[in-house]
Amino acid sequence: MSTISTPDLSDEAPAARAIELQFGNYGAIRQFGGQVVTIKCHEDNSLVKQCVEEPGEGRVIVVDGGGSMRRSLLGDMLAEKAAASGWAGLVINGVIRDVDQIGETALGVQALGTCPVKTEKLGMGQRDVTVNVGGVDIAPGDYIYADNNGVIVSTTPLL
Repeated sequence: MSTISTPDLSDEAPAARAIELQFGNYGAIRQFGGQVVTIKCHEDNSLVKQCVEEPGEGRVIVVDGGGSMRRSLLGDMLAEKAAASGWAGLVINGVIRDVDQIGETALGVQALGTCPVKTEKLGMGQRDVTVNVGGVDIAPGDYIYADNNGVIVSTTPLL
């Protein structure tokens, strides 16, 4: 993928919507983008675990954890699996853990922050549904682009 600049992309595509949250950039890949797969879950990353085991094909997993800061939705083992499976990255409306290891993983990861506590595995959540993250509706099949400037969403590919 070519270099991603969300400011440049948003200038060229005014219909692209910026997520109104201040994500931190945690993965070794600092600029990433691709077609969206969505997961909606609350303090249970069972669906994230299932998803990262599938072929990523350069796509991006958007996880709407409702902004919870109490349980991490991604750790080093799932991040490594996502990278090995070919996912471009994850954008998480929630928190992650194992940040030092994730920072060395060839994967894009944006999240709201960190928490050392793992999630419960109850098999709860929804996949491939429209989610609203930071005032932006994100549907499966949309395109998302992330860098240190923020995260933008488009219904059509911008690269």
